[in-house]
Amino acid sequence: MSEASVAVHADADLLAQAVAARLLVKLLDAQADRGEASVVLTGGRVAAAVYRAVAQLPARDAVDWSRVDVWWGDERFLPAGDPERNETQARAALLDVVPLDPARVHPMPASDGPAGNDPEAAAAGYAEELARAARPGHAALPHFDVLMLGVGEDGHVASVFPGHPVHYDTRPVSAVRGSPKPPPVRTTLTLPTINTADEIWLVAGGADKARAIGMALAGAGPVQLPAAGVHGVSRTRWLLDRAAAADVPARLRSLR
Repeated sequence: MSEASVAVHADADLLAQAVAARLLVKLLDAQADRGEASVVLTGGRVAAAVYRAVAQLPARDAVDWSRVDVWWGDERFLPAGDPERNETQARAALLDVVPLDPARVHPMPASDGPAGNDPEAAAAGYAEELARAARPGHAALPHFDVLMLGVGEDGHVASVFPGHPVHYDTRPVSAVRGSPKPPPVRTTLTLPTINTADEIWLVAGGADKARAIGMALAGAGPVQLPAAGVHGVSRTRWLLDRAAAADVPARLRSLR
């Protein structure tokens, strides 16, 4: 069974610094064990702060970035380079700073990409890209060492929203129409795909996340609160600032 832990940091800045340091260690450990590493990125304010912190840490140079695979958990279905795309954010904060192999960076398709303005085709295309990166003879997904997620005020993760039909999709990647949070059209890894990651990190800051996080850790149902349905294969880490952890039971907290 996946081991779960909650680490609480004093504020959002310290949270970003701690997650950045933890991410570098995870990538280094994966490369020591497997010769390569893989990470699934998320978007949002805290994620951008984490990526900037990684870029600024001297220890970033200990990672062989040419042997890191980069994937995304979800994406806004917008034109390439749109500032609202998670890819655009991650490239500006980190990916354009470190010496990644471009062939190992796997953004979700843009609305002006090869699939055109068809999110279902874009989702199917990304599923095919995942399958191509899977190890021969294994399931149709690559190995994910760590998959990072934000947590929405409503408890959504990636672009899996409470009560949305995407929750029941068992395909690796799904198109999302009618998202309750703009933009309305997105692509996302589904929960079954997310839950194949070795470690899942739910990273959140701010008092507006506290109620959803508290409910998820108290055992809420995953349809009503998708964050409650996320479990890494070996570990699930909740990495929070003090405001986001306000409703977390004291017995679950590890203060930093």
